[in-house]
Amino acid sequence: MKKYLVTGCAGFIGSTLTDRLLAEGNSVVGIDIFRDYYDVNIKNRNISAALGNPAFTLIEKDLSSDLSFLNDFITQSDQLVVYHLAAQAGVRKSWGSDFRIYTRDNIDATQNLLEWAHSRGGIKNFVYASSSSIYGVPAVLPMKEDQTVPIPHSPYGVTKLAAENLVRLYTANMGLPSASLRFFTVYGPRQRPDMAFNLFIRAAFEGKPIGVFGNGGQTRDFTFVDDIVNGLMLAENSTKGLAMNLGGGNRVTLLHSIETLAKVMSRDIRIDFSESKLGDVPDTWASTELAFTEMGWKPSVSLEEGLLQEVNWLQS
Repeated sequence: MKKYLVTGCAGFIGSTLTDRLLAEGNSVVGIDIFRDYYDVNIKNRNISAALGNPAFTLIEKDLSSDLSFLNDFITQSDQLVVYHLAAQAGVRKSWGSDFRIYTRDNIDATQNLLEWAHSRGGIKNFVYASSSSIYGVPAVLPMKEDQTVPIPHSPYGVTKLAAENLVRLYTANMGLPSASLRFFTVYGPRQRPDMAFNLFIRAAFEGKPIGVFGNGGQTRDFTFVDDIVNGLMLAENSTKGLAMNLGGGNRVTLLHSIETLAKVMSRDIRIDFSESKLGDVPDTWASTELAFTEMGWKPSVSLEEGLLQEVNWLQS
């Protein structure tokens, strides 16, 4: 019997993936420790529909601890696909004393899960959620997996790259099937409350100015969450240890994205500018040729369509 293990199952992307897997009739074991980086009530809402599905099992455990408990929920006969999305998020909070949280939840937890997966054996695939933050500030755009040297620009990016390298090592040395997907600026329904579009939309609803760090000329390759989930599901069959970009093909300046949001919301939006923050990068832009060649993946949701869905979700 095929089974899916989704770590970070109550988060933004993890809960969206979990609901999609369940909707397609799959059996899912979800792990989430419900850390209070943001309001845990939001995570409870994210996972509420899944909890009503008998094919879903929720485990509230820490991935950096002993993982033998997993053997109580996953039998040796299960054909297991692991989706490892659990991580401590956020570029700006990863500086200073909080860094040890990032090393625990992004590096230690990943190594622990890889060791469990290798020891168990019989893993169909181990799909790791990486990040465009591993690239830093490259001299040439777009960012290409086989040409752009990863030089992270934040402690968060350092931990995501370290974890990605651990996945690669377990594939190269121990034969663990894997794929790593580098997400570019994901947005959409269930987006975390600390992320830009969530903040922007709520400010606009309240008639408050939107806060922008820098001059707004920085560019981002915005990727809608459903496109990311499609990539995750396609990656189930990509087992060669490749690292692949998932970018939405919506690379625009931050100011242009705010103009698009104003159009979607049919209202004027005021902006308060302030200085850039440590770790922020000027541009992101994904080459997605490898993901298309390897998995047939390509993004399909425009920025305007995706923003409308996020606005409707926040309004509801």
